[in-house]
Amino acid sequence: MPPSAQQHKCRSIRNSHSKIKAMVVPAAAAPECREAAAVAAVFSRRGIVVPTVDMSAPAGRGELSRQMVRACAESGFFKAVNHGVPPRVAATLDAAAAAFFAQAAPEKQLAGPPDPLGYGSRSIGTNGDVGELEYLILHTNSDAVARKANAIDREDPRRFSQVVNDYVEAVRQLACHVLDLLGEGLGLRDPTSLTRLITATDNDSLLRINHYPPSCATATRCAGGGGEPKSGGATTTTIGFGEHTDPQIVSVLRANDVNGLQLLLQPGTAAGDDVWVPVPPDPSAFFINVGDLLQALTNGRLVSVRHRVVAGTGKPRLSTIYFAAPPLHTRISALPETVTAGAPRRYRAFTWAEYKKTMYTLRLSHNRLDLFHAGDSDAGVGDDDDQE
Repeated sequence: MPPSAQQHKCRSIRNSHSKIKAMVVPAAAAPECREAAAVAAVFSRRGIVVPTVDMSAPAGRGELSRQMVRACAESGFFKAVNHGVPPRVAATLDAAAAAFFAQAAPEKQLAGPPDPLGYGSRSIGTNGDVGELEYLILHTNSDAVARKANAIDREDPRRFSQVVNDYVEAVRQLACHVLDLLGEGLGLRDPTSLTRLITATDNDSLLRINHYPPSCATATRCAGGGGEPKSGGATTTTIGFGEHTDPQIVSVLRANDVNGLQLLLQPGTAAGDDVWVPVPPDPSAFFINVGDLLQALTNGRLVSVRHRVVAGTGKPRLSTIYFAAPPLHTRISALPETVTAGAPRRYRAFTWAEYKKTMYTLRLSHNRLDLFHAGDSDAGVGDDDDQE
């Protein structure tokens, strides 16, 4: 695939990234975040922590790439600080999103229904999943953004388009940098091969903006501190967005200073049981999730983390997620360097279009990759599965 203008731009950003110092301001803990912070402190004492990665690479690029691979292999998730994304870009999108969600329901519904792009409320997909939220889903292609902007900001559609395009450009560059570092840390012969999947001109990346109004339930029910066993306990939580993994290659998430995001730690962790771990909010940071496709591409070495959002009773939660995805025709197969005699091929080859079609037939919590396990004839060692 010949390099696109976007690839050249990403390379330029990568070459200069170590010189960028983001204006990171530690967020003061909001009142509704204190319980989650207290629970997180308990988990920290038990050895359960959310990995934090300093993208300015104070110990050098090699150590940064190793640290990132370790976080993605053990947790499937990390918090990126000193990431180089200008605060203004995120703040401007937050303001535009808040203005849209503040409109009356009939006005917002002009941008929907989500099919799958557009405005939605409560219903998530078409298989019965619901949550305590409303949302916008946009394709990151600038032409697609412009078409939707006519219904989102009828006063000045170009204003909304510019805000979204600036944000997408910034977080795509961050995703490029993350994927290149993962490629280096994994020892790929071509460390840029993962990045090329998301910078192709016909990539299928999306931007999702979620708005969680404060829950009307009681504080006892909706405190959202989390940490309870997956299967029960006395505490009842109100689900804002149910348990799931992200299907794409990698997700870049940013939220305001309201808690709610939780990760599911599996048996064998320091906790010993399935445990929902709250992620303390930090609007100055970005949170990186491994997606299903990256788990398949790395033959299961990097793990697609299960996560959810619980509803709170304080301020509204606003989160924005960039889902980095390849073109629909891209063939997803374990990278040759990840398949060995001791680690045979775990998943059969498939296209992103095939995976996406399957995804739309399943409930949110379904473990989709289970449907793509390799058969005996697919599980051998080989290096003939080049990526498109």
